[in-house]
Order: sequence, then C-alpha cells, then structure tokens
Amino acid sequence: MRTTNLEGIQELLEGAKKIVIVTHWSPDGDAIGSSLGLKNFFNATINANVTVVVPNSYPSFLHWMKGNNDVLLHTEHPEEVAEVVHEADVIFCLDFNHLGRINDLGLEVEKSSARKCIIDHHPQPGDFAEFILHDVKSSSTCELIYDFIEYLNGVSTIEKEIASCLYAGIMTDTGSFRFPSTSAKTHKVIAQLIEAGVDNSEIYNRVHDNCTEDKLRLLGFCLSEKIKVFKDSGTAYFALSSEELDRFNYQKGDTEGVVNYALSIAGIYFAAFIVERDGVVKMSFRSKGEFNVNEFAREHFSGGGHKNAAGGVSNVSLEETTAKFESLIPK
Repeated sequence: MRTTNLEGIQELLEGAKKIVIVTHWSPDGDAIGSSLGLKNFFNATINANVTVVVPNSYPSFLHWMKGNNDVLLHTEHPEEVAEVVHEADVIFCLDFNHLGRINDLGLEVEKSSARKCIIDHHPQPGDFAEFILHDVKSSSTCELIYDFIEYLNGVSTIEKEIASCLYAGIMTDTGSFRFPSTSAKTHKVIAQLIEAGVDNSEIYNRVHDNCTEDKLRLLGFCLSEKIKVFKDSGTAYFALSSEELDRFNYQKGDTEGVVNYALSIAGIYFAAFIVERDGVVKMSFRSKGEFNVNEFAREHFSGGGHKNAAGGVSNVSLEETTAKFESLIPK
C-alpha cells in the first residue's frame, strides 16, 4: 500500500533555511544512498543548509558517495548533532519508520520543533511526521527518493553524483536486482539513472569488489565452519561470537550479505545470521516465498523489517539465542 501526504512540502522547502536528513542505526547502502542523494539534490536546487545525520558509523565501501565527508555521526558528535537537529526547519526521516530505529538520536528528533517528513518502504510506519511518502512495495527508499524528486518536478536536475547515490541504494537493497521487490518500475528508474551518467559497473565494483583479505577469510570461515543446515525444515543459519570476529579483524560491513549464502542452498527458504557484537546479539533474517520473516522477527526477537528481509536483537547470550532460534525451527 502506498501512502502519500506531501501537500505543501514544496512551499515549505522553498522557505527553509536549515534541513536535516536522518537515517537509521547501522546505515546500509539504501540509507546512505537515499540520504546523500537527497542532500545533493537539495544542494543543487534550493538555497538551504542541508546536513545529513546518522546515528553511528557505516561501512567504508559506502564512503565514495558525494557528501560523505560532511556526514555527522551522533555517536561521535552528540552535542553538535543535537544543535543541528534542534535548529532545523525540516527533518527528513529516511529508510526507517519509528524513532526507536535511530536509538538516542530519536529523542533529539522528537524534541525538535522542525516539521518532519518520512520517506520509507518498511511496513507499519509511525505517526510522528506531518508529511509522508511510504510504499512497502517499493524496492528501496532510494526509489522513493526518485519519486519524491519527480513530485518536485526535479528529475531534469538529477546529474551523475545524485544518480550514483540513488543507484547504489537501489542496487544494494534489491540484492543487485534479484529480490522480489524489484519491479518493472524499478528498472525504469534505473534506466533514467544510467542515462543521467551512472557507471553501473564501477558502482558494483566499489560496493562488492572492494573487500579486505580478512573479510574474505571471514566469509570462508563462515561457509566452512559456522553454517548449520536443517534440511527437513528448510532452514540454515550462521552464528558468530565476538571472539571469532576479532580473530578476523572485523570491520563494520564485513559480514554484510553472508546470510544470503545460506539462502542459496537448494531447499532452504529461511536463513539467519546471528552475531555477538558490542555486548548484544544481533540477527539478520532472509526468506524466500511466503515465509514472513518480518512477523517472525517481531514475534520472537524484538525486530522487524520486510516480508523477506528483517532483523532482530537478543539480550541473552549467543548460546541462549541460538538455542531459542533452533527451538523455533520445527514450528
């Protein structure tokens, strides 16, 4: 279902002096691509100070996008971020649907008197924003940013740097265009971005063919030593401890996409990646077909996301978490 309530936002933007763009905790390609794509569009079209704020750090393979060096991290500059958020005229909340998804930064956004806009594709959005562009059927928030730019009659201003940010987000959130959310419209948007100057091969190389030796060895360790397969239940999962991450000099982003290897096994339709990091056990879920990992994550692991891709968290040990997960498999 698509929800659009943008009436009056163009006039608001024309008068805005300070705009803040916020995205979710542990930003991925869609989060950073949509945030920097929108920032670069605003920089090219309106006379306002535009700041991208993120809750915490993100993988280095996303640092090539234009505007990356100006991104403010709340975990590193909390006072500066609080000041920027409180002085904003407009705050855009991208690729998340509840203020809890930005952790402590959510308190600052909630307190700000700025008018707020959600642009997102996750189910069940909150009601904390005045303006909204929401569509669970959209491939990505970056695709919705393209729709938003189109709504503002700004497609002709999309040049290579803006297009590259949006392309990266769509590419990563669709699994390089193989996930079910990839639609005919998605490909039409991609065609427009390539016409705007995107070098699709170069972006793929920057994101996917830019790993360290440690990252590759960690992947090999996961595939050879850490995968557990339950063929009768169509399930497979990985579980990694913090010590195992340290063994391979883990850097943020090194385990991204590992869960999809479990899902690539014939007969497996539910996959999980469970990792102990920073004193918390975090979980990524993926599925094929009708199995709804969003519902699974919400019911059992305080999480959520999409039908076929979601995340969760556990406040007990890695061993207790994996035991709970395995107990749920037969059900």
